[in-house]
Amino acid sequence: MMIVGLTGGIGSGKSTVANIFKELGVAVYIADDEAKKIMNTDRGVKDKVMFLLGDEAYVNNELNRPYIANIVFNNVAKLKQLNEIVHPAVANHFDSWKNKQSGNYVIKEAAILFENKGYEQCDYTILVSAPEEIRIQRVLKRDKGSSINDIKSRMNNQWSDEKKIPMADFVINNEYLEKTKDQVCEIHKKISSREPYNSNLSFC
Repeated sequence: MMIVGLTGGIGSGKSTVANIFKELGVAVYIADDEAKKIMNTDRGVKDKVMFLLGDEAYVNNELNRPYIANIVFNNVAKLKQLNEIVHPAVANHFDSWKNKQSGNYVIKEAAILFENKGYEQCDYTILVSAPEEIRIQRVLKRDKGSSINDIKSRMNNQWSDEKKIPMADFVINNEYLEKTKDQVCEIHKKISSREPYNSNLSFC
């Protein structure tokens, strides 16, 4: 089974694109969501996170996301150390999940697919792109309480689209939903054509 990596900067619309693939019957693994679950439930991971960031990393046994974000998005070394704790656990969980899926390929959605070299385990990669101003406005609308400075700080911890585009097999311009759907359909057909595929393409 092929692994197709899906990535994009904050506010680019990765989740929107992932949901379109789901509508086409493709199994999708959201690495960031699974990472949060693992950080909340895996005792070994929790101990390492608290050792790195302090006991305040958890409140009432739940991940203290604002506290952690304030540290790691302003400290590159801490962010790297946190990723070194969480990413191996997520990789193991993904392998177990993938083995239970059917179809020609699965989507693995990850925010820093290129930055952490996760693309090396993928057969294809898809980059979701959008202009920075649109991305900022999307995040302001989605994450109540975020400031433009907070968002730009998070953006600065991700590679620019200009750096990622040459590394991607497919690039989706996600400014307008209808055009995005057309692009996803085209990519789906191209990837599916590599092997025999039976699917009801509901809107392609």
